[in-house]
Amino acid sequence: MVGIILASHGGFAPGILQSVSMVFGEQENMKAVALMPEDGPDDIRKRMEEAAASFPDPDNVVVFVDLWGGTPFNQANKLIAGKEDKWAIVAGMNLPMLISAVANCMSSDSAQEVAAAVLQDGKDGIKIYPETLAPAEAAAPVAAAAVPQGAIPEGTVLGDGKIKIGLARIDTRLLHGQVATGWTKAVNPDRIIAVSDAVSHDDLRKRMIMEAAPPGVKAHCVPIYKMCEVAKDPRFGDTKAMLLFETPQDALAAIEGGVEIETLNVGSMAHSNGKVAVNKVLSLDAKDVETFAKLKAHGIKFDVRKVPSDSGEDMDALIAKAKEGLGIK
Repeated sequence: MVGIILASHGGFAPGILQSVSMVFGEQENMKAVALMPEDGPDDIRKRMEEAAASFPDPDNVVVFVDLWGGTPFNQANKLIAGKEDKWAIVAGMNLPMLISAVANCMSSDSAQEVAAAVLQDGKDGIKIYPETLAPAEAAAPVAAAAVPQGAIPEGTVLGDGKIKIGLARIDTRLLHGQVATGWTKAVNPDRIIAVSDAVSHDDLRKRMIMEAAPPGVKAHCVPIYKMCEVAKDPRFGDTKAMLLFETPQDALAAIEGGVEIETLNVGSMAHSNGKVAVNKVLSLDAKDVETFAKLKAHGIKFDVRKVPSDSGEDMDALIAKAKEGLGIK
């Protein structure tokens, strides 16, 4: 397993680690160390040594630092001495490169491979809005990338002409660490599709979903009507997809629109005003209770698990608990 150290001047490293955790969940193999104003170079070096020693493989580490030539970089450079064939240092730390690092750690056990893989993602994460402010030479590749390449003609039938749905999941956070790691390994899809009218119009969340996808798996975010079209498009006959719904209402709309789903994995529904917590990760309100009743009437089965290793829970019992808490008879 690759160990990842984040090192910075001030609280930048702990802060960006918190951001990574919001996207992927807690990362056992990632530690943050900070050089504070009262510290000397030896202090942050000692913290990096302690972080490396805490990893399962302390000789297989990539260190992300905020600034090339700064104290964190210089001290990491001293630690790498004699380990140049295993360790790596990446300067200019930003969130896109760390998201890429976590994703690449799923498929690589080499710190140096992970370091090499994240460089372009870190550069691609630097953009300017309005885009007209970007230098012409930087803007040109973006325009070229927007042109579809090798589109499959309409009417083409691939495979048996029907998209394969390996998993359909309800999760308020859509794509995050537990989905990207555990469920992707269990399902082995070639596409992850977040199906949400709201998120499909949110450029920031769409970009985060696409960046959170594991290596080798394409991630998309589409509105519900588009997913209904995809379900009927024979060009997706060779596709194995994992569908992610933000709410049970979105899942119901997709099913009523023709998306063929037999089982819904109910993974996580965040708490908010008017909702009742029925277990550690699921909170339901009256609208949710009604929606699950409609889903059940459609013959949908429920697999209530946050991660593949969890034991399944009884959805009927959870609905009954929600009704009791909401005062619904």
